[in-house]
Amino acid sequence: MKMTKDQARRRKKVRIRKKISGTGVRPRLVVFRSNKHIYAQLVDDDLGKTLTASSTASIKDAKLDCENAAAVGKDIAEKAKGLNVEKVVFDRNGYIYHGRVKALADAAREGGLKF
Repeated sequence: MKMTKDQARRRKKVRIRKKISGTGVRPRLVVFRSNKHIYAQLVDDDLGKTLTASSTASIKDAKLDCENAAAVGKDIAEKAKGLNVEKVVFDRNGYIYHGRVKALADAAREGGLKF
């Protein structure tokens, strides 16, 4: 029986999450892509809480492309600096590190986050 793309992504996600987790000192930067938006959030897995989040849904008239994904990366980096967070663990959530996910990660690095 053949797997769908979503089923394959979820299997990759489980394999990735077995290896990484976020702490208060070094939270997990999670990326989620939908058909219309891209979301990023910093998660402290020890407490089970989201520290901060950003998305293209919060930007007015933002279509889903690499430029807006980069804007989300810069925004999440600024919010992380406000929380005195410099180092994060990057969780690509089973998505291929390419295109919008890569643009978000590169912009977060430019904003001062260290992976």
